[in-house]
Amino acid sequence: MRHMVFWGLVGAGLVTAALGAIGEPDAAMLRRTPPSQSAAADGGMIALSTVVEGKYQQVTLIDPSRHVMSVYQIDLASGNVKLCCVRNFHWDLQMLQHNGERPLPREIRSALESM
Repeated sequence: MRHMVFWGLVGAGLVTAALGAIGEPDAAMLRRTPPSQSAAADGGMIALSTVVEGKYQQVTLIDPSRHVMSVYQIDLASGNVKLCCVRNFHWDLQMLQHNGERPLPREIRSALESM
């Protein structure tokens, strides 16, 4: 199932690249198209896709059960697929704060507990 979602998105990217090569992209497409999302009914793989600056389609795959995400870029002109990054975000989700601005989570909790 995971491979079907991935290759389905790659196929969609290739179709998008082919269609983009045929016609002139409009101004909205040159900036960024709104992301589309696909998720398996069983809560499996999540796929997010958007076209960035009319140059490439960015596909983000998220595996909630393994806490892993990956980002791919599909060149709209050539159809080449580039793996940009893979990250296990399990430990990221264990952090209480990162680059937080005040009030920080522990400050809010302390204020609520003192009421």
